[in-house]
Amino acid sequence: MHIFYLLNQKYLGLDISLNTNFLEANLLNILLLLSGLIYVLKQFLGSILYIRQEKVLLAISESEERLNQAQIRLNEAEKQLNQAQIVIDQILNEAQTTAKKVRQSILEQGKSDIERLNFSSKANIRYAENQVKQQIQQQITSLAIDKVRVKLQKQITPAMQVEIIDKNITQLQGEISI
Repeated sequence: MHIFYLLNQKYLGLDISLNTNFLEANLLNILLLLSGLIYVLKQFLGSILYIRQEKVLLAISESEERLNQAQIRLNEAEKQLNQAQIVIDQILNEAQTTAKKVRQSILEQGKSDIERLNFSSKANIRYAENQVKQQIQQQITSLAIDKVRVKLQKQITPAMQVEIIDKNITQLQGEISI
């Protein structure tokens, strides 16, 4: 007791002391009042605390259920994402394969068209060469005939003309009678 007095005087500087007389301090009355309150309010506070505890436990249970459902939805979403990624990869692979096939087809068609154009060009060139050769031959033949005709006109006399005509008539008569 003396320690409390010394501490009070030294540190607080106040004149507060502890009364050790139980009857004067109403300590017994306070203890009786407190135990009566605890006895009376025990059931009231107990039921309120019990209801509060049930609500908290229900909220925790609901939260855990929502967490489990969210986890299930997350797992399903991840599965769907993986499946979608697989489908996307397949589509990309098919697109690449199709692009390669189309590219190859275009290249082959281009080569075929080039070969056909080369063949057609060569055929056109040969045809043009043949036409030019025929025209040259016709012109040479025409010039040769004109030259021969001019030469014959200069060299053939009227008597030679009569002799050639008679000879041709004789040949024609021999062919007709046969």
